[in-house]
Amino acid sequence: MKKTVVVLALFITTMTFGQKMKVSEGSIKNLKGIAQFDLEFDYSDVQIPKYDSEEAFLADKVALREKKAKGSGDRWKKKWFENREEKFAPMFIESFNKRFKKNKVHVELDNTDAKYVMKIHTIWMYAGYNVGVVRHNAEINAEVTVYEKGNPSNILLKGTYKKVPGNGAMGNDYDEGFRISHCYAKLAKNIAVYILKKAK
Repeated sequence: MKKTVVVLALFITTMTFGQKMKVSEGSIKNLKGIAQFDLEFDYSDVQIPKYDSEEAFLADKVALREKKAKGSGDRWKKKWFENREEKFAPMFIESFNKRFKKNKVHVELDNTDAKYVMKIHTIWMYAGYNVGVVRHNAEINAEVTVYEKGNPSNILLKGTYKKVPGNGAMGNDYDEGFRISHCYAKLAKNIAVYILKKAK
């Protein structure tokens, strides 16, 4: 019984630690008083487990699908990129903004009125899987940078989150885009809670 409790405690601690931002530059306190952010997403050089590059991953997955049904690989690849705008960004924005209804803080794509940019650079992505009898959450590593729009060298905050899970997608999540989108919802929640608690 004691062993079970210890293992469970270690698991919870590890999960909690993994959801904290590792700050490399600036401070969360620099975000105090900022009411709006111009949101940007960057997927350049994203790493995929077991592949040398995203290009290698895409080539492999397209080839496998094309063997089964001609045209299915290209359709899947098109969807892979469309998910970024159609699923990932909306899930992040909704998750972040709903936590600031009282504070009136919000993020928005192409927000020309915002003085500061919040850039989300996805540096690692695991799509997870669901084959009915067994499933695994999608996960992402992301670098978050907040900087002054007119002066990008003025970085207010920069840090990384590792192994952010898409555990909100448990259930009918056979679509990989749906699974990954929940990683962005979780990431947004982590950032929002960090701001609410520490940017004072």
